Amino acid sequence: MDFSLTEEQQAIQELARQILSDRVTQERLKQVEAGEERADREVWAELARAGLLALAVPAELGGSGLGFLEVCVLLEEVGRTVAPVPALETLVMGALPVAAFGSQALQAELLGPVAGGDSFLTAALVEEGGDPRRPATRATREGEGWRLEGSKAFVPYGTLAQRVVVSAATGEGTAGLFVVDPEGPGVRRQRQETSSGRPEAELELDGAPVPPAWVLGDPTGRADALEWLLDRVVAGLCVVAVGVCEEALRLTAEYTKTREQFDRPIATFQAVGQRAADAYIDTEAVRLTAWQAAWRLSEDLPAAHEVAMAKYWAADGGQRVVHAAQHLHGGIGVDREYPLHRYFLWAKHIELTLGGATPQLLRLGSLMASEPA
Repeated sequence: MDFSLTEEQQAIQELARQILSDRVTQERLKQVEAGEERADREVWAELARAGLLALAVPAELGGSGLGFLEVCVLLEEVGRTVAPVPALETLVMGALPVAAFGSQALQAELLGPVAGGDSFLTAALVEEGGDPRRPATRATREGEGWRLEGSKAFVPYGTLAQRVVVSAATGEGTAGLFVVDPEGPGVRRQRQETSSGRPEAELELDGAPVPPAWVLGDPTGRADALEWLLDRVVAGLCVVAVGVCEEALRLTAEYTKTREQFDRPIATFQAVGQRAADAYIDTEAVRLTAWQAAWRLSEDLPAAHEVAMAKYWAADGGQRVVHAAQHLHGGIGVDREYPLHRYFLWAKHIELTLGGATPQLLRLGSLMASEPA
């Protein structure tokens, strides 16, 4: 299987790397982290000017009309620089389902501002102690529209998003996706603090109205739209993890080549070399499984097994990588003036988002058990 990027994807990668490497400096990260929003709107605007926020927006709405794989190329660079921008949230959680399942009116309303960098989108898919594939939040019909009742937690960039895609059950074994105005009637949002510093929110839905044009797909059938979205969000998280692990490993390699003990670089010590080699193998496993899942999704191939495997490696292998990186750095690895700590926090955040290693193994086992012998 060849995961080499096309010329167009290579151009996207080079452009994204140039912008993010130039703009997301340690000094800039400290400035953003000291602010209230924890989002770099200047970098977001720069990505918009470069056309990188329009990758999956239909051409008729001012976008490039590309797909999920091209968005993933950008996501890897976001992970590599731990850039404080809502790329996964706006482009994968918001724009992709609107483009795939939304009405023409909704697409025109939301996707143009996304391409122009004028708005943030996100999705509310998580409930405390619940299974994202079986939401407890309820959607009930009211006339031609719907009303939502329930509570959503850990909504990424939920404090800043102009619109939120909310998952909700519509009946026994059925669920749908609904677009909600977080400032609208029946919605209350409250900031949640995270150890990684990424802004999240809790949404309380008390009869929040959803007009017919803001419903994504058919909410009365199977939960196809929700499964479609969850697979892409998880795969996108795994691709972000690729960038996180690669940069953590690069920082470690540079440090161990220059840090000396007994008049020798510690990289020449056998134990250090073995630990770094194991981290490299884990990073390659994270990369292979993440891009395999992303490619299959981009080709509309069955990918449930591959997505679960990718998240397992991003959670389990990703944690081994950043733990090894911190161990090999010694005390400086936990110094908040040194960049490595951000990669550790991002890897932990990715590990726990939408299920860690054990839930992925349980899902894989369930999927295998349901297959005919």
